[in-house]
Amino acid sequence: MTTVRQLCQSLEGAAPLALAEPWDNVGLLLGARDAPVERVMTCLTVTPATAAEAVRERAQLVVSHHPLPFRPLKTIVDDAPPGRLVLSLAAAGVAVYSAHTAYDSAVGGVNDQIADGLNLTDVLPLLESDAGVGSGRIGVCVEDSFAELCLAAARFFGIASLRTVGAGQDAVDRVAIACGSGGSLLEGAIAAGASAMVTGEMTFHDCLAAEAAGVGVVLLGHYASERFAMQSLAARLAAAHPELTVWASRDERDPLAAFTAS
Repeated sequence: MTTVRQLCQSLEGAAPLALAEPWDNVGLLLGARDAPVERVMTCLTVTPATAAEAVRERAQLVVSHHPLPFRPLKTIVDDAPPGRLVLSLAAAGVAVYSAHTAYDSAVGGVNDQIADGLNLTDVLPLLESDAGVGSGRIGVCVEDSFAELCLAAARFFGIASLRTVGAGQDAVDRVAIACGSGGSLLEGAIAAGASAMVTGEMTFHDCLAAEAAGVGVVLLGHYASERFAMQSLAARLAAAHPELTVWASRDERDPLAAFTAS
């Protein structure tokens, strides 16, 4: 019987926890290490919907990208959302493991998958922390223009629209990648000579800084920039552990929606 401990070892092999940012909360965050596991669900975030799905579908382990809890909890009670989620999962015997920024930075992790999906060449870490790994990615773009890069991103992520900063129809050569919230890597992208950056989201002032530096930015949305990688992680776990039933959450949704005024 496969245990939580064995799956933690498998996950840490794919995304070593030493790659996580110092502020992050990663690894096994809830559950008994020697508990048996037959059913595993991956998701971007543990929400009421994904927690309910995990309990309903009898998952014994949830592998989420975003940690639960992310920040330290002073209390774990059922009248506040984080505590309510922790208590509901614990009562059902569901363990939670999160790799977050370790999976972002790992070889074959989220940023590498984006770089592959956009057909970047000569890909390197944007901020290297170890041989061949580190935060973000930067590579050479095969697309001839910023507009073509936007189209390629929309196709890869399966999204109908995205937001952009600057660049217009300008040519692009070196493209920086930062899944999730990429503002903290903007200075690194500028220093590395990126002409464009593909990320999930940035603050207004980071967008202004990118525009001033002449860096075009493709804003995919935080959800779109990372959710796909939880589907690929489910496939990876299923291939490594054929004895398990593994699936990416079917109930998870982007909390942001576009409203068009008529």
